[in-house]
Amino acid sequence: MRYYILFENYEQALALHDLLDRAGVENRIAPAPASIRVNAGCGVSLLVTPEWIERARAVIEETKAAYYDIASLQNELKPKRDRYC
Repeated sequence: MRYYILFENYEQALALHDLLDRAGVENRIAPAPASIRVNAGCGVSLLVTPEWIERARAVIEETKAAYYDIASLQNELKPKRDRYC
């Protein structure tokens, strides 16, 4: 399971990325999957694993950081992607 924090614009994404980094919350900038990006205005998301999502939610609450939604998806990352041999 992966959690994607979605945004209305990339500035919100970068601001929250910085806040999460400062709080020690593991997160990564990633493209927002089309299947969950329906009404979000931005194609950028922050990818957070299950062990960090509650801490990420706490940082968002504490800092009143702007975001659009938090959506979960089964792991769609393919471990052999970009390997051609």
